[in-house]
Amino acid sequence: MEREGRAGGAASGELVTIGEFARLSRLSAKALRRYDELGLLRPALVDPVNGYRYYDPAQVEGARLVAWLRRIGMPLSRIGRIVALDAGAAAVEIRAYWARVEAETAARRDLAMYLVDHLSAEGGAMSRKPGNTGSTGNVLGGPGAVQLAIRCAALTDTGSVRTTNQDAAFAGPRLLAVADGFGEGGAEASAAAIEALKPSAWGGGDGALSAADLLNALEDTADSASRAVRDAVAPCAAPDGSGTTLTAMLWIGSRLGLVHIGDSRAYLLRGGELFRITHDHSLVQSMIDDGSLSREEAASHPGRALLLKALVGEARSAPVAVACRPDVRLREVLAGDRYLLCSDGLSAVVDESELRAAVIAAEAPEEAVRRLVGLAHEAGGPDNVACAVADVVIAAEE
Repeated sequence: MEREGRAGGAASGELVTIGEFARLSRLSAKALRRYDELGLLRPALVDPVNGYRYYDPAQVEGARLVAWLRRIGMPLSRIGRIVALDAGAAAVEIRAYWARVEAETAARRDLAMYLVDHLSAEGGAMSRKPGNTGSTGNVLGGPGAVQLAIRCAALTDTGSVRTTNQDAAFAGPRLLAVADGFGEGGAEASAAAIEALKPSAWGGGDGALSAADLLNALEDTADSASRAVRDAVAPCAAPDGSGTTLTAMLWIGSRLGLVHIGDSRAYLLRGGELFRITHDHSLVQSMIDDGSLSREEAASHPGRALLLKALVGEARSAPVAVACRPDVRLREVLAGDRYLLCSDGLSAVVDESELRAAVIAAEAPEEAVRRLVGLAHEAGGPDNVACAVADVVIAAEE
């Protein structure tokens, strides 16, 4: 064991042993050795003869920061990056980390509430008397439900400023998706994410899938997209600097699932009203949520492009991989619904009132996507644009 006596007085600013530094920092000697091994908190001096570690009392503040970050659950790999920053930059990183934690907690809360509602409904259905089956109306899923299908279209555009297009979009009878790539391998990332979601990758499912099976299928599909992006950007010089957002709706059997990560968006037009049904995983959105930034201020905030979650590659130097998992959820669908999925090349430059007007005015999805790309160009087209539109119709009308 390393000695716990002094190598010098703490009050005089001289070096102290690991035992004394453990008392000053309120960390165990075991934790200090671990942080040394990981490069988070190096001793000021290691005796070349006996290997004893000595610390400068001025390191106490840094040691306590490491301990506090561990208490909020931050991974050691991320702590290593933060302790190397100045105070202002570290504060920004901590805020971004906690906003991501809150976003993930909210997604788990939504899933928990869905499961409560689903299981409560199942319990109620089992307790009904024979013959009292109620009515499923025109909602996707459920015994005797009206069979619904979708008519859809997708379109991408480079925009008026960019020279390459890293956005991707897809519209098919079982999948609607948009992805906004970024970094050196952005185009490859967005294409790989959508390719992983296509029906050939998960078999398309069938009407016999239970809600629990569907949620599992969505989780597996989201994980496949994450792996596909990591593989696609692995050849890049900095894989963790390349990636993509992903917002997708999957029709599996007679049900609808939503997969979402990043700041691409999904909207629902129902009853003449346009509702946003995804939540941006961005620093600006987290600041709007906690009241520190208004929506008007967000439009010109310098950090508006900073994502808290996205599908990215793995840093080759990171000791621990940090995975970002998309949110997944199930949605109720009605005949007559119209869905819009788009990248921020559209939503960041076109007001929602204009989006609503364009989506309502279009007779068919093909016309809708052309109108929407046109709006982005009228707004200056500063970014790539991707959008997909789907109408939910009764299957006989398809």
